Amino acid sequence: MIPIPLADIARAAAALAPDGTPITSAVPVTGVVTDNRQVERGNIFVAIAGERVNGNKFAADALNRGAAAVLSSEPLQAQIPADRLLVVPEPVAAVGKIARYVLAEVRKVAQPDVVAITGSVGKTTTKDLLATLLAGRGPIIAPPGSFNNELGLPLTVLRTDAATRTLVLEMGADHIGNLDYLTAIAPPNISVVLAVARAHLGEFGGIENVARAKQELVTNTPADGTVVLNLDDPRVAAMASAAQAQVRYFSATGNPDAAIRATEVAVDAAARASFILHTPHGVAPVQLQLVGEHHVSNALAAAAVADILGIDIAEIAEKLSASGPASAHRMDVKALGECTVVDDSYNANPDSMRAALAATAKLAAGHRQIAVLGSMLELGADTLAEHEALGRYVAQSGISVLIGVGEQMQAATAIAETSGVEVHNCETAPDATALLTSILHPGDVILLKGSHGSGVWQIADALAKES
Repeated sequence: MIPIPLADIARAAAALAPDGTPITSAVPVTGVVTDNRQVERGNIFVAIAGERVNGNKFAADALNRGAAAVLSSEPLQAQIPADRLLVVPEPVAAVGKIARYVLAEVRKVAQPDVVAITGSVGKTTTKDLLATLLAGRGPIIAPPGSFNNELGLPLTVLRTDAATRTLVLEMGADHIGNLDYLTAIAPPNISVVLAVARAHLGEFGGIENVARAKQELVTNTPADGTVVLNLDDPRVAAMASAAQAQVRYFSATGNPDAAIRATEVAVDAAARASFILHTPHGVAPVQLQLVGEHHVSNALAAAAVADILGIDIAEIAEKLSASGPASAHRMDVKALGECTVVDDSYNANPDSMRAALAATAKLAAGHRQIAVLGSMLELGADTLAEHEALGRYVAQSGISVLIGVGEQMQAATAIAETSGVEVHNCETAPDATALLTSILHPGDVILLKGSHGSGVWQIADALAKES
């Protein structure tokens, strides 16, 4: 972050002193953090009152570590000197305001390219690939993991400084209006929409509303920018009509109307895809190290952005071919003794479940397959139907054993059992871990996947400690 006087930060955040007067301090602010353990001298510590922990309890510690001030909506709880407090009605919203102001200030002295990525699936993988492809341009900022919401995105933006050449952002949405808000904080030069899938259906009220939410990124990309759309997804392709910016398409099916496309797609015995990459600037072979054919689309999206920003096609192909998983719990294949674990446990929706099952089947190649699947959450009225459909897909995928984690998965296990799949139901991740380890045979291939709230990622972490 570029140093900015505390008074300017306070004005941007609409923050006041505890007595209601304006902040006048010229002390330079050099960063914003929400974890007191990460405070460095000159940072603002944002004290968030969460469900389990009230950050105001750590305000004094933050000052001791060198914080310039504490931003809080509960000044009495913070118990620190009044001249070190910035009082706001809602700290998370204030962080967004600060991030918007700081990025605008950075853009006055530098011209970082801001790339925003959204979609129901593939955001983090595409972001990780882009971070690799664009690193050679100069300093790049990209979020760790999935910092893609109303707090994570501003915190990523606030890492930007005058040397930053590229800012890559994930933009997640579980409600209409989320992307309007996030793009107001960080207006993008280049926007990418990957896919519209059946995620957060309970929140959105249907897949057409999912598409409507993702389209907010397209409509908020300025006319001098570029929008990159997946031509293979009809709902995404249709967003071109809402764009004021130039539109560029990508296609994993080789659609010749896409400027960036793949042909001759093949999947090897390790479930890794190869293809011929076509761009307006040439053709090159790519051999992905990522597991699953669905990653071809993510790689093309990243390649499209890199091509727009002037990266040579040979470099794009080389770096795509060398990139493995960079974020935890995303199609990460690891050995567990004589078994193989496919850890895709970060999150799940009906479409990503199917993609992971298909990749696991290819990887297993005759070995026994065990799927440990957590409940798919936030599907609303479609919850029962989608879990029953998942059970049918599991039965068709060559899965020998299905361990369901969470109440919703019982609908899937009941369907799968009627087709001869051995099924088990577990209430919690620790229960599933114990069961899984008791039934493993040498050579087994285990898929771990579920919505984040199902806790299947905890199984992955537990198994990692044993490997």
